[in-house]
Amino acid sequence: MPGSEIDEARGRRIGRSIAVASFLAVAIFGTFTWRELTIHPRTTDAFVRANVVGIAAHVSGNIVELNVQDNQRVRAGDVLFVVDPRPYEAALASAQAALALVDLEVEAYRRDAQAREADLEEAKAADAYAQDYLARVEPLLPERFVTPDEVKKARTTAQATAAAVRGAQARLDAAQRLIGQEQGADGRRTNARRDKALADMAEAQLNLDYCVVRAPVSGYVTNLNTARGEYANLGEEVFALVDDTQWFVLANYRETLLDRIEPGMEAEVWVLACPGQRLRGIVQGVGKAITPPAGATVNALADVEPAIDWVRLAQRFPVRILLEHPPDCTLHSGSTATVRVLTPVKGEGIIVDGVFVEAAGPG
Repeated sequence: MPGSEIDEARGRRIGRSIAVASFLAVAIFGTFTWRELTIHPRTTDAFVRANVVGIAAHVSGNIVELNVQDNQRVRAGDVLFVVDPRPYEAALASAQAALALVDLEVEAYRRDAQAREADLEEAKAADAYAQDYLARVEPLLPERFVTPDEVKKARTTAQATAAAVRGAQARLDAAQRLIGQEQGADGRRTNARRDKALADMAEAQLNLDYCVVRAPVSGYVTNLNTARGEYANLGEEVFALVDDTQWFVLANYRETLLDRIEPGMEAEVWVLACPGQRLRGIVQGVGKAITPPAGATVNALADVEPAIDWVRLAQRFPVRILLEHPPDCTLHSGSTATVRVLTPVKGEGIIVDGVFVEAAGPG
């Protein structure tokens, strides 16, 4: 049976060769896969995102005009809805009337101040004459050219005219204060009464302008659950706008891979809703914190749960990646994506913010 033994030996050699080849193939494939996933971090835990802007009225009132529908695209500056402007028109008219009344009052106070100023000039003239007369008669008393009563009368008159000047000055100051005109830090004189009325009128005009709610950004209307005639409360969101001018991807990476990802690195993105399209993105930043699963503070004490796990799972942190060019399909915030960050390897390089950077190696 020599032939059968030779065939059996040949079969064993072929089997061992196949086993070795299979082992080498698995080792090479595993090494390549490990190297690829480690050097160029990849994750399927990624989602497309867009900034969502809440739309709320700055004033309260009934919605008298609604110009959009749910999922409609609008451009920045388009009128979304209008709040009933009539109460705010009335408030503006009242503020304008108040400003007119203030102008009339200020003019009346100004005229009164002018009259008080004339009274002060008259009092100063009388005081000047009385002081001059007293100065002339006092030296004549020792020579007996005047009597003591005349000197005393002149002195009393001078004191009265001086007091009259002070009184006229006080009345003039009071009249000027009623005008409300003061000198500011910049040296200009302003009227506090009129400034207050102007501020009230500006606020009323602003509230009236707020009745017309415009789109702050271009995007799509979402979650519109209101209708014409409903009441819009101040600061309460009516619906939201999905800003489609800038899309980005939030890719959740294990913390063991974060040291290889830096802002400015290029990334490849595949969106599940856009099959066959590879998108280019740039890493904007790496998240620095997430909500801790344990260790929260309760009543000033740390809440630490007992852990008996034998396996410690790596936490995942969000990496924000800006999409440079929109795809040839419609993006939706929340869509699933796969991301591969092109980190540098030794002897190669990457483009960071438009500049070629030679790499020294991973890590």
